[in-house]
Amino acid sequence: MESRPWLKHYPSGVPANIDADIYPTLVDYIKSTCEKYKKRKAFSCMGKELTYGEVDKMSDAFGAYLLSRGLEAGDRVALMMPNILQYPIALFGCLKAGVTIVNTNPLYTPREMEHQFTDSQVKAVVIAENFAANLEKILGHTQIKTIITTSIGELLGSIKGGLIDVALKHVKRAIPKYNLPNAVKFSEALSQGKKFKLTEFSNDPERVIIHQYTGGTTGVSKGAMLTNKNLVSNMIQIKSFLDPYIEGDGSDSVILCPLPLYHIFAFSCNCLAMMSIGAMSVLIPNPRDLSSVIKEFKRYKVTGMTGVNTLFNALNNHPDFKSLDFSSMVVANAGGTALQNAVANEWEQITGIKIAEGYGMTEASPVVTTNPKGGVRVGTIGVPVPSTDVRIVDEQGQPVPTGTSGELQVKGPQVMKGYYNRPDETAKTITADGWLNTGDIAVMEEDGYFKIVDRKKDMILVSGFNVFPNEIEDVIAAHPKVDEVAAVGIPDEKSGEVVKVFVTIKDSTLTKDELIQYCRENLTGYKVPKQVEFMKELPKSTVGKILRRELRDKK
Repeated sequence: MESRPWLKHYPSGVPANIDADIYPTLVDYIKSTCEKYKKRKAFSCMGKELTYGEVDKMSDAFGAYLLSRGLEAGDRVALMMPNILQYPIALFGCLKAGVTIVNTNPLYTPREMEHQFTDSQVKAVVIAENFAANLEKILGHTQIKTIITTSIGELLGSIKGGLIDVALKHVKRAIPKYNLPNAVKFSEALSQGKKFKLTEFSNDPERVIIHQYTGGTTGVSKGAMLTNKNLVSNMIQIKSFLDPYIEGDGSDSVILCPLPLYHIFAFSCNCLAMMSIGAMSVLIPNPRDLSSVIKEFKRYKVTGMTGVNTLFNALNNHPDFKSLDFSSMVVANAGGTALQNAVANEWEQITGIKIAEGYGMTEASPVVTTNPKGGVRVGTIGVPVPSTDVRIVDEQGQPVPTGTSGELQVKGPQVMKGYYNRPDETAKTITADGWLNTGDIAVMEEDGYFKIVDRKKDMILVSGFNVFPNEIEDVIAAHPKVDEVAAVGIPDEKSGEVVKVFVTIKDSTLTKDELIQYCRENLTGYKVPKQVEFMKELPKSTVGKILRRELRDKK
């Protein structure tokens, strides 16, 4: 078998390998890109737009402000915001100041915040005021000395922003009272920062610039140390597969960003890679409010978007979505969790666009594979991006024959340096010869496309037979009366485990017996669910991943 059979599927012009040395550091990339596209719109939020030049200047001021507060290169700064204009400004400012970024989910509980802040020894935080009350509860247990708060409307203009903030505070009561005496407002930090200058610091390709915490679904949440080279490489890898979609100079590119930028998928794909083509990224603070997503489709001629299965499914089923104009759209990319065939097919019927599913993980910055333009194959995660080797191995770490399932391993310049302060966990995850163990069960097809079968830990064992939840979910999701579904294994005296499914429905006439009969027609006996539970909604992460773990633990 040839070593990289997938290369024949690369669109014309996509290289087998990238040159990551074009930009030695992420700061070099940001400065170069902001200069190149300085007059173009870079980010939009609720109709307010900022150019690349404006973001560049504002981030200079923000970085200088951090240094004026005594922070030094290498100190950790947590960013804790939804998708608002303040995020890219703070992000680029931190990078220019040389501090290490700790992306933090703003919906974290105080316990989760405390773990992340103490584990990374965070010294400063930029936080949306909606979540400041939680910070107050754990502040005394951290090393945080600098606090910068912001409101959702702070950079949206005095009238519009003011109205939004008043509504959030007094109508929706979305901002609990808090007391952080030395906190500074974001706009004040920008104003003060203009008085100071950024200073030089030691920066090189191997320098760790981000601690990106994994979701914690496999034990204690760990900080993946991502370097300049990791993130620059992945940006170039993503760009190489994005370029075939771009016509002309890319000035018409408008990319919808409903996934949170603090999550590695949107961070690398939307915030970093889309800049490379001079696109405008449309930031959506709350994608669960589907009307706000639809509003941006009406405001702009959207050319592309990223999303997860649950978001694509929700839009498919929204009454206003089908009537939108999709004539400008050229690309939709899914990641984060498995894309169900039924969702992909319905999306294509409505929009005329195939969803290109990809695969990645935090430890790989994150993109490993994606479906190429002109070769989108629904049900697969596509092919590895340039400079990336992927293989399937057995329990002993030995490569298995093509078409055989096993654990997916990855090697490439985007693979992390390791977990912060956890050499034992790093050794379990990255082999001595540099292969990243993903914990995902996959198959490589003869021609080099890959298919994820399931997560190793989510596999259900029924009487010695492996049952993969993704397969069950894919079958049930195709039932016309089903909205969303999650399959888990539950203990059983006879067979060790049996399949249980949790389902939300579109049509109240659906019965459990009808669903089980449907499964019998489409699945072999041991895969058929023994239990069905109808729910109003399924538990999800902030990115929209259905949390099987919570369902397994459900009594």
